[in-house]
Amino acid sequence: MLVGSRSDLELAEKVRERLTEFRVPCDVQVASAHRNPDKVDRIVRDPETDVFVAMAGLSAALPGVVAARTLKPVIGVPLYRGLGLDSLLSVVQMPPGIPVAAVGLDAAENAALLATEMLALKYPKLNSALEKYRARWREEPSAGGGPAP
Repeated sequence: MLVGSRSDLELAEKVRERLTEFRVPCDVQVASAHRNPDKVDRIVRDPETDVFVAMAGLSAALPGVVAARTLKPVIGVPLYRGLGLDSLLSVVQMPPGIPVAAVGLDAAENAALLATEMLALKYPKLNSALEKYRARWREEPSAGGGPAP
């Protein structure tokens, strides 16, 4: 997972926590698309990564930059900074040929769940964990983000 700024680490922790509950390894890196493009390139070339979650606010260029440098799935999490609409539009309005899956503003947990669903295509054992998570969610809908799997 990549975040554009250290100030984004609190929301990144929510993604990491949810992925850890599903036993999905997750590494969090701070790398700005504008200030650290070489670092972003090094991270994106990691052959061990199957799915990228990229979180950024304001211009939110990071998810698109990651998507432009890999053929692996990229989930963009627009962060509510300033108006919020700027980062949301930046993530969802990608040019043709460079798709980014987008979740809502600050929707860290949905990004983790979407990443887990994508990984379940390669690692089918994750399907049972996702099914258990959804079943518990139906039983406790007011659990504030859902129960642990």
